[in-house]
Amino acid sequence: MKNGKRCTAIVLAAGSGKRMHSSVAKQYMLLGQKPIIWYALNAMEQSEVIDDCILVAAQEDLEYARTDIVQKYGFSKVDTVVAGGEERFLSVMNALHAVEAGGLHIPNTDGYLFIHDGARPFLTEEMIGKLADAVESCHACVAAMPVKDTIKIADDKGYALQTPDRRAVWSVQTPQVFDTRLVLEAYERLGGRLQRMREQGISVTDDAGVVELFTDAKVKMVETSYKNIKITTPEDLVIAESLMSIP
Repeated sequence: MKNGKRCTAIVLAAGSGKRMHSSVAKQYMLLGQKPIIWYALNAMEQSEVIDDCILVAAQEDLEYARTDIVQKYGFSKVDTVVAGGEERFLSVMNALHAVEAGGLHIPNTDGYLFIHDGARPFLTEEMIGKLADAVESCHACVAAMPVKDTIKIADDKGYALQTPDRRAVWSVQTPQVFDTRLVLEAYERLGGRLQRMREQGISVTDDAGVVELFTDAKVKMVETSYKNIKITTPEDLVIAESLMSIP
């Protein structure tokens, strides 16, 4: 359900085709006759919740993203296209800099930011709505699903150390949604600690992790769909092609 605050989507499409064993970045590979990134952007374009969008592309793909994706398919909600970084969190940081520095035509300083992987093509309006409802009350939430498999925690030699209760373990997806001010604050603190964290071997793999590390906010798991997969490997693309036929 649409809330009263402005909702901006950040769609990340700065990855490479390394794990796809392809010279074409995975987000530009075809799925059902459309580039994979089309599906995430189309979900944002058609959403009654999302007001505008920042597309993050690799530096060398900026012009392609603007002309062959945004302009070609008429994604009018894409307000700006910004260059990504070498790692996912750096791409998010660049998008947040655009938000903070007035890079949007209509500022979003007191709304919500929906951060989504462009390689997740099965985002729906129902998912977006559930996340919008949740962030209004809890300020930080992520799309997620309970895991189906038993999970093992292993040591550096591959031996099992412990088996967490599966009922408490979730597989985290995107969108990850936050109060604008909250996530800006978290990433600003990350930037100040980045060198020290690298020296200590500490890494963050998602935006919720940054918020958890650098703020007191609790992150709510919002159940979405097992269909909301991320296409990373050739096997994922085969699975995605099969999922296209499932409503």
